[in-house]
Amino acid sequence: MIAKSAADLLILDIDSPICGGPKFIEAVRQVSAVPIVALAGRDDEAIIVAALRSGADDVIRAPFNVDEMLARAESVLRRRAREQGKGAQVATGDLQIDLLHRRVLLRGQDVRLSAKPYDVLKALAESAGKALTHGEILHAVWGDAGLGKIAYVRIAIRELRRRLEDDPRHPRYILTENRVGYRLEVQRRFPEAANIAAAEPLKGTIDRQ
Repeated sequence: MIAKSAADLLILDIDSPICGGPKFIEAVRQVSAVPIVALAGRDDEAIIVAALRSGADDVIRAPFNVDEMLARAESVLRRRAREQGKGAQVATGDLQIDLLHRRVLLRGQDVRLSAKPYDVLKALAESAGKALTHGEILHAVWGDAGLGKIAYVRIAIRELRRRLEDDPRHPRYILTENRVGYRLEVQRRFPEAANIAAAEPLKGTIDRQ
């Protein structure tokens, strides 16, 4: 499941018998580069070191609160975004996409998007300015379940244009590349989501349906 998913972050309880501790992290690293934050329920230096050496990006020791966990998760995501050369924020015209906090703003107002249209927008934003084929979008958002189902992409694009464009028939942001796929027209990208990071961390306004 991890190998096929497009997860942004894996939060892992390394003390859980289901997980299997650092050995599970090693197994994940064989199939995925997904960022991993490990939770250590006991102050055992050996297991914490083993988790980091197995491939965890960070380890949080108990006791900890939710705010600390979210802050650590944000830090890992920012670091990974920088390593991959992906800006945490993409801005074009009146549209801002905060990939770190899963927020979309149009003229400064939050736009509520259901899960799949947002994920399509995220895929376009991560490759802003570059055309993505239908197949690339399907793989990024639906994985193997979307193989060959171009209608999934078209429905999501139609919903995005309805919510984000002044005139969906003549889009400014989400452009069609004939015989290829779609492209997000972009003006600026930022390594940090500084302009809108004042919002509550990791509490986006995405309406997950």
